[in-house]
Amino acid sequence: MYAIVEIAGQQFKVTNGQQIFVNRLHDEEGSKVSFDKVLMIDNEGAVKVGTPTIEGACVEATIKEHLKGKKVIVFKKKRRKGYQTSNGSRQYLSKIVIDNIIM
Repeated sequence: MYAIVEIAGQQFKVTNGQQIFVNRLHDEEGSKVSFDKVLMIDNEGAVKVGTPTIEGACVEATIKEHLKGKKVIVFKKKRRKGYQTSNGSRQYLSKIVIDNIIM
């Protein structure tokens, strides 16, 4: 059984017990969260598609930890002008574990 759910503006395909990294959530570590924007559910071949979401369906998860992603380096250069600049950033992420998919 899997579901396609929208979490923090992004769509994810999730199953029970799966760990995923999403954009930082505002809840505390160890807290339970529920996502009700379920777009599709597949239950052993019985597919249910929402228009745009499935009413009454939700995905329950637990926030394990808040962390930062890998550093991304942005380098800009204009040739023959003596211009070059380097900038780096790290995205804030939350690691969540999917507990249950409710239809």
